[in-house]
This record gives sequence, structure tokens and C-alpha cells, in this order.
Amino acid sequence: MSVWPAWEVQEHDGAISWFHVRLAFTDGARVDALAVVSEGQVSVEDVRAQPALSLDDLTVLADWIEGPLFDACGLEPGEAGEEAEPGGARRARPAWPRGIEGRRLIAQEYRAAQEEGVDPVLAVMCATGHSRRRSLRLISQARDAGYLTPRHARR
Repeated sequence: MSVWPAWEVQEHDGAISWFHVRLAFTDGARVDALAVVSEGQVSVEDVRAQPALSLDDLTVLADWIEGPLFDACGLEPGEAGEEAEPGGARRARPAWPRGIEGRRLIAQEYRAAQEEGVDPVLAVMCATGHSRRRSLRLISQARDAGYLTPRHARR
């Protein structure tokens, strides 16, 4: 299963996060979904499946994807609306390495996403936990360091 962020909306009392979810099965079947994580709950907004899901499968889809979505957010079910206790705050991902090591890892994530045919910027966003703008900046730094090919060929 692959999970990567689509977008996030900040509200006065928290955030609502949308994610692209892809389930790929060994027999070639595939399910793509757009899911929302809000207040510690998962809601499925859109589903596309090949072959089509049965009604029974559709009713349990949220249960299938709930664990990986909460892992991507760094939450446990029901945790999003709760107050963080002092010293109990945690990040969705461990701190990303800085400097040369961080740039090398950014390039690895970027190339792996390209090979899988998914959006490499979203893959970097998911891996680092950073916003799209910050992820683009990190990708640019990896290019400048020579870990990725130049974006545009200069004449």
C-alpha cells in the first residue's frame, strides 16, 4: 500500500489532511482512493478500483487504509482532537538529516518515486513531513549538490 499527501487545510482548531492511497494486489487488481484524516477519523472521499469493488469490500475500505493513514499522520485513532501532554508531543516522522546526507536521501526518494510513476514532489513531502514549498527547496538543493540532474537543459 502506498500513501502520500494530497493537501492539508489548517483550521483554527486543527488541520484536515487529504491523502492519496493506492492498494495494489498481486493479481493486478488496484484500488486508488482519496481519503481524509480529521479529528482522529478516516473518511473516504473518492474510490476508483480495477476491477470494481463489491459493496462488502467498499464498506471495509476505510478499515483497510486506516492504519497506514494514521501512521502517515503520526496519530492513533481518536488522537487528532486531543490535547498533547507536556513532553508527549511527537512528530509524524523522525527528524530528516541535514546537509549532504539529507540531500542524498532526498534524491533517492525523488528517483524512487519517478521509477514507480508517482509524483516525486509528493513522495519527498511524505518522506520528510515538510510542506510542498519546503520539499521543492530541498529538491533544488539536491540538484545543486549534483544528486539529481538539472531540471532544464541550458543552451
